[in-house]
Amino acid sequence: MNLSIDIGNTFTKVAVFDGDKLVHQESFTGFDITIVDKIKKEYSIHRAIISSVKEDHPVFYDQAGQLFKQLLILGSHTRIPVTNEYKTPETLGKDRLAVVVGANYLYPGKDLLVIDAGSAITYDFIDENAAYKGGNIAPGLSMRFRALNEFTSRLPLLGPQNEFPLLGGNTSEAIIAGVQNSIIFEVDAYISELRKLYPGIITLITGGDAKFFDNKVKNPIFVIPNLVLIGLNRILNFNA
Repeated sequence: MNLSIDIGNTFTKVAVFDGDKLVHQESFTGFDITIVDKIKKEYSIHRAIISSVKEDHPVFYDQAGQLFKQLLILGSHTRIPVTNEYKTPETLGKDRLAVVVGANYLYPGKDLLVIDAGSAITYDFIDENAAYKGGNIAPGLSMRFRALNEFTSRLPLLGPQNEFPLLGGNTSEAIIAGVQNSIIFEVDAYISELRKLYPGIITLITGGDAKFFDNKVKNPIFVIPNLVLIGLNRILNFNA
């Protein structure tokens, strides 16, 4: 069995795979090796892969290296089953790389827009020939709410709401409607513009805020919560 470890901006997410089948997934804060050790013993895991959007974690990496017969630290020189055409691969977020690998694995031979809605929201495109072309980075949903609070003197800190108007009738409604409509319009616009260039494009949304967009975006989307972890497992199997 394999273990995928995704160290994000807020949580560390881990998933156990039996071949290509995800059999266990959980998340925690920090870099608690005891949790990883417990999962390893429970599922008899021999191989693991770690991806981090933050700086390196040598102590955690060393501890993990003592647990697994094979440990792969995802980096810009790691072999991957797609072509990376990003101009500066050493600056590419590991989660962005993993997410397009996962998307290509699930939908081979398709043009794909992959949207990862987390602390930041990223838009990445991989074509039908498995060539990753690049993408964009924008503030995520919660980050937009925090920015309005932190960079103004009087606007309150609010959060996502399921029900919201097109135009707010008071300040709280104006913030919620402004943030949420703007990010929905943004997502729809990216999909629509890419569909002009690639009519058969498929859009996948993942990340902590992925479910927010379900039934809110006009264009068709597929919500796949664990796409980064799936991509990491694919990379680990590719390097086995």
